[in-house]
Amino acid sequence: MIHPTAVVDPHAELGDNVHVGPYAVIEGQVEIGHGCRIGAHAVIHAYVRMAAGNAVHPHAVLGGLPQDLSFDPEEPTFVEIGESNVFREGVTISRATATGGATRIGSNNYLMNNTHVGHDCSIGDHNVLASGATLGGHVHVGDRVFFGGGVMVHQFCRVGSYAILQGLAGINKDVIPYTLVGGRPGKHYRLNLIGLRRAGIDGERSRAISAAFRRLRARQGLDGLPDTPETTYLREWLTEESKRGYLGFFERRDPGAA
Repeated sequence: MIHPTAVVDPHAELGDNVHVGPYAVIEGQVEIGHGCRIGAHAVIHAYVRMAAGNAVHPHAVLGGLPQDLSFDPEEPTFVEIGESNVFREGVTISRATATGGATRIGSNNYLMNNTHVGHDCSIGDHNVLASGATLGGHVHVGDRVFFGGGVMVHQFCRVGSYAILQGLAGINKDVIPYTLVGGRPGKHYRLNLIGLRRAGIDGERSRAISAAFRRLRARQGLDGLPDTPETTYLREWLTEESKRGYLGFFERRDPGAA
């Protein structure tokens, strides 16, 4: 399963049925789960731990040093990856900066070519990063978020679940869950209705999100809304610390807005 030109450190731990392509490099102190596929010329640096079923395409680099001038390369920090993720060509993921900390990628994410996840980021499950999307350090992403091509997210921003970020958007503040964001700087301007329908969030659950979005847009509270899974998550998300504040709203009401 290991091509003869690949370089695999003897201290790396590889599960069953792991495929390693030509000229790939896997350093020591790496854990790779069952059934992973490491493409040609991919590099898995030390302190990367990945679970089963991940696909790392050619020229991806996972676990590179943080792009932080104050970081000591001898610090033991990690990249922790769940199951069944796809890392396409040229993806880069930096390990964390704080001793013992980790940059975390959940499961079933799809990172297209030349996307970058900075140090200390945390990404949930079922997210898609289109080509060239870039997350600065300490960015936190929920579940089922779509990042359009070339999206840039400033360090310490949060991106709530089920959001969609249009291509080339510039994100310098937190993105509220369930919303569609665009522009530079980015602004909220409607709900991600298509994404919500695809996720099976409709009927009363969809109406509750629409009501919540109208209140947020009017700078009102969320008291009295139905207690659906979505409104519960939104309330919890809004009570968490925000280091960047929230993106604003377009003044004009768009025809498809909630």
